[in-house]
Amino acid sequence: MADAGSFTRVMLADDHAIVREGYRALLHKQDRLQVVAEAGNGADAYRVYKEVNPDLVIMDVSMPGIGGVEAIRRIRQWDSLARILVFTMHQSAAYAVQAIKAGARGFVTKSNPPEMLLRAIAEVMAGRIALSPDIDHELAMNRLADEPSAVDTLSPREFEILRMLLAGKSVDEIAEMLHVSVKTAANTRYIIRAKLGVASDIELVRLALRQRIIAAEDIGS
Repeated sequence: MADAGSFTRVMLADDHAIVREGYRALLHKQDRLQVVAEAGNGADAYRVYKEVNPDLVIMDVSMPGIGGVEAIRRIRQWDSLARILVFTMHQSAAYAVQAIKAGARGFVTKSNPPEMLLRAIAEVMAGRIALSPDIDHELAMNRLADEPSAVDTLSPREFEILRMLLAGKSVDEIAEMLHVSVKTAANTRYIIRAKLGVASDIELVRLALRQRIIAAEDIGS
């Protein structure tokens, strides 16, 4: 890890190269931040982390293949001291809860000004949890909602499989992507439905829309 007299070595994980270029430029303007690695998907993020061992990972949660939540879980399983800050377009409390459960130390949405990302980096590097104000508000509203967020009862791995189901992935595809058996993937789908109190994929989509895990325009895309 970085000490007071050295650079904070940062890895960026986002599937949009233009986005990575934008916040690479922002970070390079700072005195003690240095981007040392990049990844364009969750699997590469995990692989590159093990190779580079950065001081901080700034990661999106929506990426091709395995998502950010699963990548966070794998990285923290490999290195329990890993510092990971989520930087994403998702303003859903469910994503924030699952990212923190998986091991992230912060969650900032891309709708915030750049200063918020820099502040969150400082908080995470100081060992504190960092949440942008909009997510803090979402979490508070989530607690007060008439419909409790059953999604919060899912484990990070279950949430990742839910995300894949909502993206239209089959059980066979999910099993292959997560390197588990088809039986395990099918059983997990059953557990997810039971925990969420739904009987079909249609009901699953409706619940995901209500709890802002997906947007209407994401369906069928």
